[in-house]
Amino acid sequence: MGGKRKADDPDYTVELLWQRDGAEARQGLSLGRIVRAGVELADAEGLAGLSMRKVAERLGFTTMSLYRHVSGREQLIDLMCDAVAGESVGAGDAAERDGWRSRLEACAREGWALRRRHPWLAEVRGGRHVPGPNVIACYEQMLAAVAETGLSPSEVIAVAGLVGRFVDSEALLLAETAETERRSGLSEEEWWGSRDTLFERLNDYPTIARLWEEGGFDQPEDPFEFGLARLLDGIELLIQRYKTSDETGVCVVCGTPVEQPASGRPKAYCSPSCRQRAYRRRRTGQD
Repeated sequence: MGGKRKADDPDYTVELLWQRDGAEARQGLSLGRIVRAGVELADAEGLAGLSMRKVAERLGFTTMSLYRHVSGREQLIDLMCDAVAGESVGAGDAAERDGWRSRLEACAREGWALRRRHPWLAEVRGGRHVPGPNVIACYEQMLAAVAETGLSPSEVIAVAGLVGRFVDSEALLLAETAETERRSGLSEEEWWGSRDTLFERLNDYPTIARLWEEGGFDQPEDPFEFGLARLLDGIELLIQRYKTSDETGVCVVCGTPVEQPASGRPKAYCSPSCRQRAYRRRRTGQD
């Protein structure tokens, strides 16, 4: 029962995540060795192939011996996520002098590269995985990249979340494609290349047929590169709205002149009602 309670206790997971291993005996079992073995196993077989039994076998110990260090598979996954996130800490530092866009782009690209090295990261789903110090450090870098742009605190958090979810969604597509290829024994090109009966029917759809004839499907845009650029363009437009309102002293919602304070954060709205209108627009996705 004690092990069960620990496995369900997020506070215990926090303790494990912030724990630092001391000197490790070369042949002994430690939390660090367990986590590294879990990462190696997931890199090779994905999360579907990860089990406490397989990790124990990889290390040459019994499964029960692992439970003295980590209380279950879900906690092990949290520890693995934080361990590999350490590879990305500092991603935005080199671009710091180039402004918010370069810093945020560097964070996104490093997150993408991390998920290419460890595709199983995209398979970790749900919002109740406890983050460790490395995961939080990466998140801090993303927030810091846009924290001084003039965006509101909630918009700074929303921007970091938007970029992070984009990277995760593209990585998940890669992971699912790789898993399908392993399971079927066919590459994406081979499978789609055998769909002649489908392609024969596409001439009935004029837009698809025209784009096909014009070569639109021959050299498609890289989905990650295209999506990241468009995301950053949109964020830049949002930031520019704030800069414009600061320069002209007008309400970003209705254009009414706004008296600016002598010091502190510039006012973006002429009234509480315009602030509420802007809030509702952000919630509903309207312009």
